[in-house]
Amino acid sequence: MLERIAARRAGLELLEEELVKQLADVRVERDELVVAERVVQRISEQGFGEYLSLAPAPPEVQVGGRPVLLIPARTAGLGPDSLPAGYQRILTIVRDAAGPATVRAVGEELFTIAF
Repeated sequence: MLERIAARRAGLELLEEELVKQLADVRVERDELVVAERVVQRISEQGFGEYLSLAPAPPEVQVGGRPVLLIPARTAGLGPDSLPAGYQRILTIVRDAAGPATVRAVGEELFTIAF
């Protein structure tokens, strides 16, 4: 009986570790969404909302019920310049980063570039 208790306790401890990691991931994503909301709010406050709504929407498809942008398939001879302009800006930001680029840092840099 003690072995079963010990095994169950070990299983619960592993589950706890996994849940703590998942919670940390959720908090990071939530923080990134807060930054994205601020960027959208600033854009709309500064009158760029109408301008952005006039821009042609990039082609989208549904994958797993979620919209995704279409980008050219990788083929020989196609480089980053074949990507949409937004993707090219993101690639430039990531390449220029001193170390690993976080979503938050890229979003903040995109916001800075836009204004």
